[in-house]
Amino acid sequence: MTDPLHQELLALAQEAAHKAGALLRDGRPADLAVAATKSSPIDVVTEMDIAAEKLITDLISEQRPDDGFLGEEGASVEGTSGVRWVIDPLDGTVNYLYGLPTWSVSIAAELDGETVAGVVAVPMRGETFHAVLGGGGWATGAWEGERRLACRSAAPLEQALVSTGFNYVTEVRSHQADVAQKLIPLLRDIRRGGSAAVDLCDVAAGRLDGYYERGLNPWDLAAGDLIAREAGALTGGRPGERPARDLAIAGTPGVFEPLQRLLEEFGAWHD
Repeated sequence: MTDPLHQELLALAQEAAHKAGALLRDGRPADLAVAATKSSPIDVVTEMDIAAEKLITDLISEQRPDDGFLGEEGASVEGTSGVRWVIDPLDGTVNYLYGLPTWSVSIAAELDGETVAGVVAVPMRGETFHAVLGGGGWATGAWEGERRLACRSAAPLEQALVSTGFNYVTEVRSHQADVAQKLIPLLRDIRRGGSAAVDLCDVAAGRLDGYYERGLNPWDLAAGDLIAREAGALTGGRPGERPARDLAIAGTPGVFEPLQRLLEEFGAWHD
């Protein structure tokens, strides 16, 4: 049985994620990629991003005024309850800008520094992933009811489908491309989805065997990391470390360790 507080936090995260997802989905101009009403389309995306984060923090603060926040768009409150919300109101900004469906709202709740609840809503796919610590990973979507998530059964690395992401700093991206080039012959294939939170949930759902990326922030991975682990995946960073800005990795038990070894060998964590 999961902790009642964890369930309370999960329910609040679900409500906030669904409302923010609807705001982003319904408020996106149809011609956003070529919008001329602002100095650039990016301004419109930024406004939507900020509005979504404000919706989330306002909703949570109304019910839990003593909680803290860490958000991509600047929410930073210490709080006094021991609970901190880690929020990415729009993960996959470029996808959102171009009208691609792989973007998400990611909300995690930490209790005394440990993630205990997480929700990733993917409005354009009609899916929402969620987990509480010790309660398994779950999803709702086009199917009926909730579906329990389970990562794929162990497969050798050469049969693994792995996703990654690329930084927007040219020098870093070039190094990441070099690492990917070394990896490709050793895998089934590599994908680039554009939303770290969705990639982690796709590992949880058995749609990917692994995922890695350098340069992630806490709000990019907090919820997705919990959901992946609760679905049976292994997650980490450099050997012996937790997922961090240097490197974040998730994978099936058969893929995680060999992928981590290769990424260390190829220097995926530095320029």
